[in-house]
Formats: sequence, C-alpha cells, structure tokens
Amino acid sequence: MNKKLNKIDKLIEELCPEGVEFKEIGKIVARNKGTKITASKMKELNTYCAPIKIFAGGKTFAMVNLGDIPEKDVHEIPSIIVKSRGIIEFEYYDKPFSHKNEFWSYYSKNKDINIKYVACYLKMKEPYFQNVASKMQMPQISLPDTEKFKIPIPPLPIQDEIVKILDNFTELEAELEAELEARKKQYFFYENEILFNNNYELKKISDLCIVNQGLQIPISERKKESGKNRYFYITIQFLKKNNGEKYYIKNPDKNVICKMDDILVTRTGSTGKIITGVEGCFHNNFFKVNCFNIINKRYMYYVLKSKKIYNKLLHLASGGTVPDLPHRKFYQIKIPIPPLSVQEEIVKTLDKFNALVNDISIGLPAELSTRKKQYEYYRENLFNQLRF
Repeated sequence: MNKKLNKIDKLIEELCPEGVEFKEIGKIVARNKGTKITASKMKELNTYCAPIKIFAGGKTFAMVNLGDIPEKDVHEIPSIIVKSRGIIEFEYYDKPFSHKNEFWSYYSKNKDINIKYVACYLKMKEPYFQNVASKMQMPQISLPDTEKFKIPIPPLPIQDEIVKILDNFTELEAELEAELEARKKQYFFYENEILFNNNYELKKISDLCIVNQGLQIPISERKKESGKNRYFYITIQFLKKNNGEKYYIKNPDKNVICKMDDILVTRTGSTGKIITGVEGCFHNNFFKVNCFNIINKRYMYYVLKSKKIYNKLLHLASGGTVPDLPHRKFYQIKIPIPPLSVQEEIVKTLDKFNALVNDISIGLPAELSTRKKQYEYYRENLFNQLRF
C-alpha cells in the first residue's frame, strides 16, 4: 500500500506541484431532487428484486417498479445520496434510484470530476456533518451545509487513482461481509433447529419467570454525574445511539436494578428486542425477566432473542402509534424446556456460534473490523496528501 501512496505523491508532484485547490461542492456537481412519498407508501410499494431503490433515513429503503413513482423522480446517473435527517450519512449509488423529497443527491456533469471521489471524501467527513446536525432538535443538515462545504479537487487522474485504491479495500470488505452474512444465515438455521425442533416440553413463560417493569424517572431527578448509590439509567434512546448522553439515578428500588447477565425486553418503542450485558436501573419501556430455577437464564436469553420468538413478540404487541407488549401476553408465550443439563449444553453451543458471527475480537467479525480500520486509515492518508 505504501507504493500506492508513493504513486499519489508522484502524481501530485507531476500534475499539481503548487498544491490542490479546495472547491465548494455546489460549484462542482449537479443536484437531484427526491420524490414525494410516505413511509407507509414505501412499505406498500416495496417489491423484492424491483429495479428502483428509494432511500429513506438510515438503512431504510424500498425497492419499487417502474411507474410506481413519477418517471422524473427516477435517477440513473451514479450519485451521492445525502441523508440529511435523523442519521446523517452519504451513500454512493450507481443503479436507478430515488429518495424521499427532504433529501437530495449529487451527480457530476463535469468531465473533470469523479463523483465517487467526492463520495469517498464526504463519507470520511460524516462526523463533521453529524456534529452540525446535532445542534437541531431533530438532527438534520440544510442544503447550504453541503453546497458551501469545500473539498480538495486534484486533477482527474489523481481522483481516479484514489478511488481505485479505496475500491480495492471495499471489494475485500464486501467479500468478507458476504461470507459473514452466509454464516449468520447458518446460525439462524441452526438456532431454530437446536431450540425448536427437538420435541421438548412446551411451557408458558408465566411458569418460568416473573417480570419487573422499569420506572419513568422525571428529568429533574436524572443526574449527569455518577456517584455513590447512583445507577446508570438504561433508556432505549441511549441504547440506540450507543454513545448518547448518560444519566444516573440515586437509590432506585431494587426491582428496577439490572445486572450484566440480566435480561431486558423492550415492551414499547423497539418492541421485542432482547438486551443483556448492561448494568444500571431501567426505564419503563423495558421489563426485566427474572427466571425461576427450572430454567437457565442464558438459555432463556437465546430463546427470547430467536427469530421465531421475536416475530411472535412483534405480533403480540398492541397497535397504535407506539406498539406496546403487555405482560399478560408475554406470559402466555410457550417455549421449549429441555432438562437443565440439556439447556446448559445448548447454551455452550450457541455461545460458540454467536461468537463466530458477532464477536469482533475473533474470526470473520475481527477480520472485517480490521479491514474497515485499514480502509479508514488509508483513506485519511490519501486525502491528507492533497494540500493547498
């Protein structure tokens, strides 16, 4: 890779020895508008293998057919989708697409601009734009935030070489991700086989545990400082952000205290998600599963987080703007209960499988994590070589 970095140095010395000019994005690319569509309409139109991808916030999208949206709103030139609300991201896409009309996208009419080069640079700068967006009540950026943003524009051969180098990394990542996805499918198949296809006795969850519901703590009682007898306040918002602001509660009731190996079930919002490995006191969007001694707690965790039970939890959640999973419905679910010794063996097996597909310290996840870090390192170095 150092040879490739040296090649960039030589190209810069040859083609722009006086340095690289920074230009405003709005002056070097053209802009696409989106299509007017609601989330419910996207869900209705979504068709497997349809040719047009409609982008919404985060990882949300729909695949639609020709004629499902106005022809003028379908774009076929390789572009950068600017996800400007919620999770702020930039995504390069080179197939027919559209996006919600609060977003915009960029393509190149300029023969001296490689639009994928621009996409790579903006992707690197996502933290900057996310910081800009965080100043709003709903995280979002405005059109001027990207239009006025300046990026280095070297001669086209340098842009092409940078894209080529970074593409080599992304191709390797894609191969690893495809293999990891195949492993995950194997895991889910094996999980279903080992948990549900052995004719074990079925028992209601009410016979296996009791649940405690969390507390809604007023904002005035939430403290940003940790300290004696203060417990981290576990909320869905914090878990979604993963690095959001922490709050602490003083002397909560013992029924709402959660240890690292305890099981939390989200009952509202992201209904049916099963969480373990967090410690503190929990919001009333969760309830905690307190297992009786006839069931292994880790076995209960694997059963509850299985695809089969997760789908059942979603189905049982009552409707409305915010779905809710009542205790009484949760208690009625029946799950397979083998002898404790068998439960322990199942846990050992699933722990190993789970580590292979999810643990970033070993196997494919570790290799993929390393590749991503390498990509980010070389991307940073490549762009840092472009100077005034």
